[in-house]
Amino acid sequence: MRRAGRLLLPLVLAGAACGQSVGDSIFPALGQRGLDVQHYDLHLTVPRPGSPELSGDVTLTVGSREVLTRVVLDLLGPQVSAAQWNGQSVRWVQRAQKVEVTLPRPLHPGETGRLRLSYAGSGARSGSADLPLRPGWQTEGGLSYALSEPDGTRGFLPCNDHPSDPATFTVRVTVPAGASAAASGLFTAQTERGGLRTLTFTQREPVPTYALGLIVGALQRRSEPEVRLGNQTVLRRDVYAAGLPVGAAIPAGETARMLRVLTEWLGPYPGEVYGVALLPVRQLALETAGLTTLPAASNQERVRLHELAHQWFGNRVTLADWGDSWLNESFATYAELLWAESQGADGQALAAEWYAVLTAQASRPLRATTPAQLFDASAYFRGALALHALRLEVGDAAFRGLLRTYVATFTDRPVSAAALLTLVKTELGPAAEQTLRLWVEHGELPPLPGR
Repeated sequence: MRRAGRLLLPLVLAGAACGQSVGDSIFPALGQRGLDVQHYDLHLTVPRPGSPELSGDVTLTVGSREVLTRVVLDLLGPQVSAAQWNGQSVRWVQRAQKVEVTLPRPLHPGETGRLRLSYAGSGARSGSADLPLRPGWQTEGGLSYALSEPDGTRGFLPCNDHPSDPATFTVRVTVPAGASAAASGLFTAQTERGGLRTLTFTQREPVPTYALGLIVGALQRRSEPEVRLGNQTVLRRDVYAAGLPVGAAIPAGETARMLRVLTEWLGPYPGEVYGVALLPVRQLALETAGLTTLPAASNQERVRLHELAHQWFGNRVTLADWGDSWLNESFATYAELLWAESQGADGQALAAEWYAVLTAQASRPLRATTPAQLFDASAYFRGALALHALRLEVGDAAFRGLLRTYVATFTDRPVSAAALLTLVKTELGPAAEQTLRLWVEHGELPPLPGR
């Protein structure tokens, strides 16, 4: 069974490489090898917030890293009704959680094209029982929202749903006039017509698809004073959903203080705006770009800091493969220690807490080999202790330099554990590289650093 476009012609499978996935070690079917989506211009209509129903019209600006005769996108749930390439109707087929579009002529490296897709249906969630949540289009408490890590953006948007292909976004959301919306990026426009409200957001820094934040429902935006960070100014906005517990709030001034501490260690904040969307839902917190999605039950200082740190690690420095998810989680977890120390707490005591958790379970090397390992204690705590061991060996000045160099080097270039180890060897020397490698690759848990 397959659904075809209006031409109703059989799809010609020309060139095997054109349909090959990225080849991710955890999610081998995700993405298309050689495809470079540069921008998503999305108009999403949500007629009834809190229900899965939606319709979308998206134009992707795409390039290629190899000759492509097809564009193959990930999509769950909604059904495509039309496809155009540079304004011309083209053949397409939707099957096996993919939309395959046949191009009128091959797309070569250095060229770009515009692919427009129209679609409608119910937003979907993906994931296995091994993941801590079912990522994708969520509906709860009168809200419809995206919570997509690792592979859920395809539940509401045809996309190259792999972190190795970050992109910029323009998101226009149409909702009933009594509702509102929030999304990653700057809020740039709002119009009302015929009982409908359309809000526009612009995310100008490339981020992976799973980091696209999008929330629809009864929302209130609260602007906070902008934060000056040297020559950089970061706009501040928080979003509060209806139905929150009494007194639920983001502490005044805390985000500004966290930004100052993290930029001292990591370099400039990688965006124009930052805030938190506080929601009355039963989910995990997620570092959606520029607007962390934060369930009220997770509204804790460490969680708020952790998700802010992900704006550097995960959103700006993106993964080449989900098997190295520890790179995202360990750097964000170690940022918790840096923040705690800045507030006068004992960082070594926090490291000892992490180590105690790890000693109570089987140890493993840091590269994940199953979905269950993507977000387990080793990904967070063993990875963070690896960074702690490295910092204690080389000293704060050299470690700070490495963090800044890491972010600068792998901005716009997906990272792997092997690439990090090479960078450490280059910047800090073979002994430092071996210290880190011990934590990354050995099965046995090394001794607690600094004991």
